[in-house]
Amino acid sequence: MQMGNRQLVNRLYQHGFTLTELLVTLSVASILLTVAVPSYRMFVQDNLLTMQSNNFYSALALAKSEAIRRSRSITLCPSTNGTGCTGGVVWSNGWLVFLDVNNNGVVEAGEEILQVGPAFTGGNTFTGAKPRVIFTANGFSMGSNDTFTLCDSRGASYSKAIILNNQGRFRSEIGTGTCG
Repeated sequence: MQMGNRQLVNRLYQHGFTLTELLVTLSVASILLTVAVPSYRMFVQDNLLTMQSNNFYSALALAKSEAIRRSRSITLCPSTNGTGCTGGVVWSNGWLVFLDVNNNGVVEAGEEILQVGPAFTGGNTFTGAKPRVIFTANGFSMGSNDTFTLCDSRGASYSKAIILNNQGRFRSEIGTGTCG
């Protein structure tokens, strides 16, 4: 009986882990984190690029559909303040979609702003070659054909490009952009 009581008492006072168990657990955890953290970072960066390119893609779709629906010109231009076109070709600071009554590509009194696009986060850059895209009443974007390139810190091989042609069609490509 003395032996049984002693085992019972030892069992009651054992709280915690041995040093060997703790070291093995920490080793396994550190190996898993070494593998998982870089993959998770790439996952987050990929999702941010996808979200940002989809936001602009949606703005193009809105501008084209509103031009057709209203039988009027709709302009999409870069904007830093959400009230007017800033000129330039940097789109990562935000953009405007607006009803361009007089087809001059400038937001003026009485012209309805349909959408204000958000500035991009994460230090990503988004540029095109033209300061505006104008969709005409038939949905064409004559003279507004452009390639918009979205880049992050990983460079051109991970870039996303949105290509707009004169017929108003746009498509997306991965890894074909030029990042500068």
